Amino acid sequence: MKKRIALFIISTLFVCAGLFAKGDSYIYDYWGEIEKSPDMYRVSSVLYASDMGLDVSLKNPSGLFCYKNLVYIIDTDNNRIIELTYTADKTLVFNRVIDSFNAEGDVITTFNAPSDLFINAEDETYFIADTNNGRVVKLDKDLNYILSFTEPDDPTYEKGKTFLPEKVVTDVKGRAYILARNVNKGFLKYEYDGTFTSFYGASEVTYNFSDYIWKKLSTRAQREQLESFVPTEYSNCYIDSTGFIFACLRTFSEWELRADKAKPIRRLNALGKDILVKNGIGSGGGNLPIGDLMWGNAAGIKGPARYADVTVLDNEVYVVIDETRGRIFGYNNQGYLLYAFGNKGNIQGYFRDPKAIEHCGRDLFVLDRQGCSLTVFAPTDLGNLIYDATEQYAVGEYDAAAKTWEEVLKVNGTYDLAYVGMGKAYMRQEKYHEAMDAFGLKRDKKNYSKAFQYYRKEWIEKNIGWIIAGLIVIVVIWLASLIVKRIKWEMAGL
Repeated sequence: MKKRIALFIISTLFVCAGLFAKGDSYIYDYWGEIEKSPDMYRVSSVLYASDMGLDVSLKNPSGLFCYKNLVYIIDTDNNRIIELTYTADKTLVFNRVIDSFNAEGDVITTFNAPSDLFINAEDETYFIADTNNGRVVKLDKDLNYILSFTEPDDPTYEKGKTFLPEKVVTDVKGRAYILARNVNKGFLKYEYDGTFTSFYGASEVTYNFSDYIWKKLSTRAQREQLESFVPTEYSNCYIDSTGFIFACLRTFSEWELRADKAKPIRRLNALGKDILVKNGIGSGGGNLPIGDLMWGNAAGIKGPARYADVTVLDNEVYVVIDETRGRIFGYNNQGYLLYAFGNKGNIQGYFRDPKAIEHCGRDLFVLDRQGCSLTVFAPTDLGNLIYDATEQYAVGEYDAAAKTWEEVLKVNGTYDLAYVGMGKAYMRQEKYHEAMDAFGLKRDKKNYSKAFQYYRKEWIEKNIGWIIAGLIVIVVIWLASLIVKRIKWEMAGL
């Protein structure tokens, strides 16, 4: 009897945990505490090979790319790329399998463990990271071979390692930026004609201070056995609509993360420098786009978020996928956390090994490498309201933005960013006192101080006449009092 009761309690706990976690969206408040939120996204569909019209199951899929209404899944161990069409009614329809291309001469026309694909919007050329063939092939829109980007013949490139390109993006000029396995100097940058020019966006060298001291005190033989202090490798990348490259990495220590030394998500400019804006408010690291602010050690999962991939929406909201806990985090272009949801597991909306994330419009696609599945998320009404407000503010529709944020608060009255958004909209409308109230509610000290400065300036400008008149009256009264005192003193001396 006791055994049955124990089993019932355990099973009930598992069921309740699943119900509680599934669709469990949240954000962080000013104090760095989790604040539950209504769903920003919900699962639209989960597709496996059979749902895509494929006879052979996906095998170690490792890449995902969306172009217009086309979705590409890089099915690595099957040496192929699956092309699907995302229709207006949010269904995915199979188009074709790309497992070879057209070429002349001795060019190998099949793929060997491809891992990524990118389509340049300027001329619709394909760039495919054909990893185990040691190349990135460039094809025209009819899959005719143009050229290959191969191992650099340059003194700055370390020879002796197999060239294994894994990720690729290109700019409007057709320059390719390639991430290769075991290359820790950043992206390999190639011109449109395949010529290697330089490394781009190398990550800063990081090290543990105690290891640094020990290395200084060690003998030469001991130093040779120690690991060199070298830059870390990027794990994935995405080029946004303005031409900036977002890059993420997953190799860093916890202290680096807390001290904002790791910078797991970066926005690189033309010089390869990180220019990611991080103006989000909150204590406990709340202004850093590091995913979860607190992490424990449950079910064998420990440590902070490690980003496997990043995608950037047209409204400059960037979304990252955490391979540690299967979480999805969305941030706006100022570094404010918009939403977080997801987890590890086998139920709908959870992932076993999330490898890639992409978007089509506002809908999100997540590729699960171990689950061999593609999950489609569509924004809820609340999610659409948040996106609407973000976009309205960006194009200068401040009245509309403030009203939309008010609609957000009707759904979720504790959503911090709604107050911040309203405050910013009020500031643009020159309603500084209302802006102070909005910022003050969520302890946004930086913006509150800015609003207060404008309010003080406005108040002084409106009341400068009264202020001057008051000062004159005070001076007159003071002078009159001196004269009266003087007269009394003289009369007292007579």
